[in-house]
Amino acid sequence: MDNTLPLSQSDSIALLYGKPLDKVPAGLYIPPDALKVFLESFEGPLDLLLWLIQKQKFDVMDIPMATLTEQYMQYVELIRKNNLDLAGDYLVMAAHLMAIKSQLLLPLRKADTGEEVEDPKAELMRRLIEYQKMKLAAQELDRLPISGRDFSPVDVSKPESAPDLPDVSLDELRRAWRSVMARIKLQERHTVTREELSVREHMSSILKQLQTRSYVEFTDVFENTPTFAHALVSYLAILELAKEAMIRITQAAPFAPIWLTLSHREETLL
Repeated sequence: MDNTLPLSQSDSIALLYGKPLDKVPAGLYIPPDALKVFLESFEGPLDLLLWLIQKQKFDVMDIPMATLTEQYMQYVELIRKNNLDLAGDYLVMAAHLMAIKSQLLLPLRKADTGEEVEDPKAELMRRLIEYQKMKLAAQELDRLPISGRDFSPVDVSKPESAPDLPDVSLDELRRAWRSVMARIKLQERHTVTREELSVREHMSSILKQLQTRSYVEFTDVFENTPTFAHALVSYLAILELAKEAMIRITQAAPFAPIWLTLSHREETLL
């Protein structure tokens, strides 16, 4: 039995102890599944043709059809007798290559209209070029990071006990103060009294409220303010506490409620 594998002289089927092997050793058993895995490594006849062209460094626009057809048939012959279902598409392409090769062997004739006859390889070259473009595009897409393969999404949530709210702007604080003043003027009585008010006492009162509550809304500080003078002193107490970094004034979004909370330094002291 002749075990010589029909390959070109420059190629070998394997390396044995560093030496090229150009024929299958006698008595070597090749499982049918090995041939199946071998051909399934290609994605179809065009993929096999493109691999042969690139391996031999052929020009796609000038393919030596005789050499390409011969090499292609060598690979198809490996599986034709073992797995005909797997080789079906490859056999169709083999017949197409044989037809092109036969047309190239015939004398070149001009058409009746006088125009030049189309090159039999033109359609095959067009399909190979399009397939090569699609394959390169697929490789470029595969290089892009893919969720679950190259990276894993991470869901990071802030603890509810320590929200990181943005600092309130001066315009928002001024707008809230004007709103409080407008409400107090509607309830204010025009009485003339002399009362000594202490900013320090109001600062202590605000700090006591914040000891029992994590957050106090800006307007709640003025909820039980009887007069404009009391409201003014409470507002100065808030500004003084913020200046001394004993409280933080925060607001989640423009026109949202303004909140007062103890600063980290004040919480440590308490």
